[in-house]
Amino acid sequence: MKFIVQWDGDPAAQPTAIERFMKTGGRPPENVTMLGRWHAIGKLSGVAIVEATDASALAAWVLEWGDLFRFTTAPALSDEELGAALAAHQTASKQA
Repeated sequence: MKFIVQWDGDPAAQPTAIERFMKTGGRPPENVTMLGRWHAIGKLSGVAIVEATDASALAAWVLEWGDLFRFTTAPALSDEELGAALAAHQTASKQA
């Protein structure tokens, strides 16, 4: 399943965040595949799209950085996946 991961950090955390990122590359753990990651310019925030078969691996990654950032994670669907869910909803609504 794909997830949207957003983070926001306090500017005071920037030196520690830079050091940790340069050391680790911010790589996710096994069982989490990063599909893309973008960082805001001038702000300690960003967004990543990841794929994980096990949400506990995603939780471990977020907790690894939880001392520096606040995270929001949410399941993500492609247009095609959402379209299929909407079509099923429409069909069920018409049958009710």
